[in-house]
Amino acid sequence: MLGAAVGHDEVVTTTTEPVRRLRSALFVDFDNVYLGLQRIDPEAAELFATEPGQWLDRLEHGVDADGAFQRRFLVRLCYLNPAPFSRFRPNFLRAGFRVIDCPSLTQQGKSSADIYLVLDAVDALGGDTHFDEFVIASADADFTPLALRCRAADRRVSIITAGPVAGAYRSVADTVVTADELAELVSPERGGDHGDEANGADADGTEADAARARASAATGSLASAGADAAPAAQQRTAGGRRATKAAGATSTAAVKGAPKADVAPAKERTADAKGAAAPRARAARAKAQPTPKASKARQMVLQRVQTSVRPLHASTVAQVAQAADDQLTSSSWDGAGSFLSWLAREVPEAASATKPAPGWVWDPTRFGEADLPKPGGQVDSAVISRQVVAVTDTPGLTTAQYGTVLRELAADVARQPFDRAATSRRVREACQAAGTPVGRASVNVVLGGIAFAGLDLSSAPTAEQCAKAWADNVIGLCRGARMELSHQDEAAIRAWVGGGLIDG
Repeated sequence: MLGAAVGHDEVVTTTTEPVRRLRSALFVDFDNVYLGLQRIDPEAAELFATEPGQWLDRLEHGVDADGAFQRRFLVRLCYLNPAPFSRFRPNFLRAGFRVIDCPSLTQQGKSSADIYLVLDAVDALGGDTHFDEFVIASADADFTPLALRCRAADRRVSIITAGPVAGAYRSVADTVVTADELAELVSPERGGDHGDEANGADADGTEADAARARASAATGSLASAGADAAPAAQQRTAGGRRATKAAGATSTAAVKGAPKADVAPAKERTADAKGAAAPRARAARAKAQPTPKASKARQMVLQRVQTSVRPLHASTVAQVAQAADDQLTSSSWDGAGSFLSWLAREVPEAASATKPAPGWVWDPTRFGEADLPKPGGQVDSAVISRQVVAVTDTPGLTTAQYGTVLRELAADVARQPFDRAATSRRVREACQAAGTPVGRASVNVVLGGIAFAGLDLSSAPTAEQCAKAWADNVIGLCRGARMELSHQDEAAIRAWVGGGLIDG
């Protein structure tokens, strides 16, 4: 667009890149999402059910590696069992959803929501309207074939979950909103544990601003930092400030009062006593200007880092950059001299460390140095442990680390009422004080797994009860991933993730 004249002779010309618009179709498996949220955060579950218009608005604007975008949800469908949940029907109707009743058809109480959802999605895929994106709100891995069908038709697939996600289901999605991210999306004013971190770094060593970034970067993310995020993002330099996760779409909602598009980078930290190298200074990266020819490599690297479920080997990320720009190696990483130097200049949103070997790259809004593998191996050397981590996304902590987490968790809920965000923060701080730092993501996965195993943390369970519930959850994830486990394998897994607190 052209700017206004200045004086009589000068004309200032300004350009604004048009916001990309995505035609999206949203399919909500209400029972799955609501019941899943109830297990980890009852308040978030009620907000999801009673204020769908609020979180829907937060999903409509976002920023990814290609810039700002805006969703237009041409289809909004909600599938619910009317017997227990009919009271929420008016809320979704008011938010513009078409609500499909899916009553229980079996003695076990299973509804027909999944069948109706798949039929409607396939109709939309083959209809006259071309949808750029299919958003499936459900953690049910039965939707994996549907996601595969959508990808085969060259459509973006985003899934919103409120529980553990099978590895195969996660892999076929372009973007995944986890249960913790969904809880922050529907209740941004609570901001997770951000408010408690406002006075300093959390146990992972990230600053409060980096923590708040989680509320605007979860959905490659689906949501952005409020309604003003898209215009604000257009004014940014190409790589100067924090972008939300790539892939269209998944970012958790903005925290009230948090920066709309600019998130202050985390401060540089010194190496820990074990010799792990500190991540590069965020402030220095924020000033970096990516070169135009590196833009494609930057976009691909940013998407890979921000959608990964764990920190990545530096060599893996380097291969992603090289695949996007085959001139990087021959040009000595575009004059930067090394991959990590290029990364610091071109992708300031990523954190990196040269130690422990072979070097690591991660998204600092979700992980910290405490999530990196320790020298000698993050998990026990048994092959089964490595496979569990690979196929179920179980945190790769050592037996001793799990023991510390579970003992500190039991001690905390015995002293104070359980609150997902506050408890997670206190447990991390206690682990740090005990000399066993554990990352935010790892603690949250353990909390969620215990809840999904059916143990009520508000009842102040013992460390042994927590360990058993967490181990049961991990075994269930393994079976869901079709791992073939012998009795010896199960015993080894329980001994490992149970932190030595339970027998096999």
